[in-house]
Amino acid sequence: MSSNLLLVVACALVDPDGRVLLAQRPTGKQHAGLWEFPGGKVEPGETPEQALVRELREELGIEPCEQCLQPFAFASEPLESGGHLLMPLFVCRRWDGFIHPAEGQKIVWTRPDQFREYPMPPADKPLAAELRDRLVGARVG
Repeated sequence: MSSNLLLVVACALVDPDGRVLLAQRPTGKQHAGLWEFPGGKVEPGETPEQALVRELREELGIEPCEQCLQPFAFASEPLESGGHLLMPLFVCRRWDGFIHPAEGQKIVWTRPDQFREYPMPPADKPLAAELRDRLVGARVG
């Protein structure tokens, strides 16, 4: 893997009513105030799934089932630093525990057709559009 490639994982947590969890980026971080799918950087030696389980545990206090993480789509974005971001998005419909944001960030459960109401970082936008098209389309059909 190239040293200028940043691998970050994200998860669309989907509740039984078809709503998806979005988290607001905390003050002091890049893209502060924007809404994103929870996740984070893949550390050396981790698979994307292992990183996502760790991040969801750390950020939200939940224990997702690694086998319940369904690969969904990915974003590929140039970074201002000259590097490149690669972000796979997984869908998860089952986890243990109750969501409690560990970093004090705001969270919201929203329907995919309402994603436009939440400003997002550049990498999350195409993932939100794909999720909206596929989840909402699946319900309508």
